[in-house]
Amino acid sequence: MRSSNPVFSRRGFSRDNGHAGFNAAPQAGAAAAGANPYATNPYAQQDAQLGAPQAPARTDAMTIDDVVTRTAMTLGTVIAAAAIAWWVMPVDEANLGSAYGVAIGAAIIGFVLSLVNSFKRRPSPPLILTYAAFEGVFLGIVSNIVSMYVAPGAAMQAVIGTMAVFAGVLIAYRTGLIRVTRRFYGFVMAAAIGFMLLMMVNLLFAVFGGGDGLGFRSGALGVVFGIVAIVIGACILALNFKQVEDGIAYGAPREEAWLAAFGLTVTLVWIYIEMLRLVAILSGDD
Repeated sequence: MRSSNPVFSRRGFSRDNGHAGFNAAPQAGAAAAGANPYATNPYAQQDAQLGAPQAPARTDAMTIDDVVTRTAMTLGTVIAAAAIAWWVMPVDEANLGSAYGVAIGAAIIGFVLSLVNSFKRRPSPPLILTYAAFEGVFLGIVSNIVSMYVAPGAAMQAVIGTMAVFAGVLIAYRTGLIRVTRRFYGFVMAAAIGFMLLMMVNLLFAVFGGGDGLGFRSGALGVVFGIVAIVIGACILALNFKQVEDGIAYGAPREEAWLAAFGLTVTLVWIYIEMLRLVAILSGDD
């Protein structure tokens, strides 16, 4: 099962030394249909006597602790950079233009680094942390602007909302309330692609027609689309959890924990931005 997160969808967890990479999770009912278990699990090995697939013995296999540690480092970098940008970059009326310029520049650099990290054959911790730093600068400035001019306390509300979504999806996934199946994957992918295309059209109308384009990001319609975006982000988060779980089960190398951390960070940043936008819209309506 490939994730709709661009980090995970390009390639799953790979294996060192030229072996086949992890590109798909085990399919439900594959064994019942007579499918070869090694086609979906590149890390499985055939037991010579029992004929049962077994995970290879690895001393450098990725664990959940590795994923948690790398994710904490990546998100910690985002938070630290955001806090520094919040306090260092003034957003008063005299410096508002400069603040917007820095935020846009950081966002562009962060986007480029996200593409570089997504298409690298091996995870690069320095590049991932650099992406996190620039993303943090962007989030810090934008959050400060929204909190000062639109909705005081919006940043904290967005942080709490993002944490609630993360905790809720994790609990639902671990308890089986959310089951990542092929149908679930297809639905999320279709919804994410459709949403992104619609937002691109809205952006084009905003650029060439002025205002808020088609009005998808303001007013009552903006609230609806904000909620939809957060729900899609939550679904992608479930796909991320599934991908990480499968990578650990397949014995992916420890360095791939950085890939997991990067993918989770991308998803959480998306959810936070949509939360911040939703809070701003609701506060503006008041």
